[in-house]
Amino acid sequence: MSVAFKTLVASAAVALSLSFAQLASASLPDFTELVEETSPAVVNISTRQTKAPGNPAAMVPGMPDLEGLPPIFREFFERSIPQMPRQQPRQRDREAQSLGSGFIISADGYVLTNNHVIDGADEIIVRLSDRSELEAKLIGTDPRTDVALLKVQGSDLPYVKLGKSSALKVGEWVVAIGSPFGFDHSVTAGIVSAKGRSLPNENYVPFIQTDVAINPGNSGGPLFNLDGEVVGINSQIFTRSGGFMGLSFAIPMDVAMEVADQLKAQGKVSRGWLGVIIQEVNKDLAESFGLDKPAGALIAQVMPDGPAAKGGLKDGDIILSFNGKEIVMSGDLPHAVGRVKPGSKAQVQIVRQGKRQTLSVAVGSLPEEGEAVVAQGGTPEKRSNRLGVAVSDLTAEQKSSLDIKSGVVIGEVLDGPAAFIGLRPGDVITHLNNSSIDSVKTFADVVDELPKNRSVSMRVIRQGRASFITFKLAE
Repeated sequence: MSVAFKTLVASAAVALSLSFAQLASASLPDFTELVEETSPAVVNISTRQTKAPGNPAAMVPGMPDLEGLPPIFREFFERSIPQMPRQQPRQRDREAQSLGSGFIISADGYVLTNNHVIDGADEIIVRLSDRSELEAKLIGTDPRTDVALLKVQGSDLPYVKLGKSSALKVGEWVVAIGSPFGFDHSVTAGIVSAKGRSLPNENYVPFIQTDVAINPGNSGGPLFNLDGEVVGINSQIFTRSGGFMGLSFAIPMDVAMEVADQLKAQGKVSRGWLGVIIQEVNKDLAESFGLDKPAGALIAQVMPDGPAAKGGLKDGDIILSFNGKEIVMSGDLPHAVGRVKPGSKAQVQIVRQGKRQTLSVAVGSLPEEGEAVVAQGGTPEKRSNRLGVAVSDLTAEQKSSLDIKSGVVIGEVLDGPAAFIGLRPGDVITHLNNSSIDSVKTFADVVDELPKNRSVSMRVIRQGRASFITFKLAE
């Protein structure tokens, strides 16, 4: 091999390695400028509140003693202990401190954080990046979205740029700045893993899921895009260990600012409300209702005299879109409805008995949650049927209690499909195989005609709550 050829090969290898290095360098973002520009507007939030003395872990069997831990770790674990009835103090109450993050959204000192960071606080202290501390006034909170708005006295304060969370894309780089375990202005980065996530007991927030490292103390801190704009508030993590496991969730900034604007203007938040109980449409339900694929929100129950009832929605309707927004999962519906101004009209596309139609519904204002009670009675008719249940007509008292016009109540569950799918005495059946059940005779007739080896839907009311279930009858 000639010297010239060896030189050519070596030069090519060097050029190739440089091109790979340049490519890697170009594909990875540089966060230094972003952090320098945004950090001054990120704050540490501490609170003080009076708590009953004693070791809360001692009140819960099997919990370890927390008193030997540093305060920041002790407070984190104490929040995970179930709340016990407050005991009569045997000694002077002590002051507790909690730690979280927040960010300034205006030069005159408005600050956003999580509600759970300041919940129950007697005093809220905001510490700026220059280590100065300001006492904050609580403007308002919204537990449903876990957003709190604070105000500190000041002028020309550093503040963040606000971005549009709706413009985020899955796979996009994002950066979090906060105070995990009290380490101020810690920076972590990752990507957007998913959008519009619904979490248990969180009906009004379509969360942004990321793999950004979030730990206790990051709560309430900002999530930035690469333009240095806040697109979310870091709120919670999914964990089995108490620490970060790669699943972090942030409140979209579009939602947070809608809440903040209402808190600033009126000190509380008003939300749209339809007045329906909904459930997911799975494969079997989709088949039983004649849908090509599982989609939408199935109305299991329409609240009496609620907006949905007045707008013509009925039990068994499947909502496919709300005000032009497609409802793919049932959890999409509360997100969409909650953001509509109460009193405004909404266009609701539904499937009813296999046919699509659009209704105009006046959206109401979300009330406090109430409870319903089921009254039981009547004498069951013990006749054999393919489901294996003995049913009776509803009494006038039961209809009044449940606020329904028709149905049959289960008096006894015999051997058969009913026992297998979990039906119980006292359950009320109002619909079966897309037919309304108004009497024992109607129920028996519909049962006799049930198809075999095909998904069949049944609407059941149990303890005042309605839901649809599906089953198949074998040959």
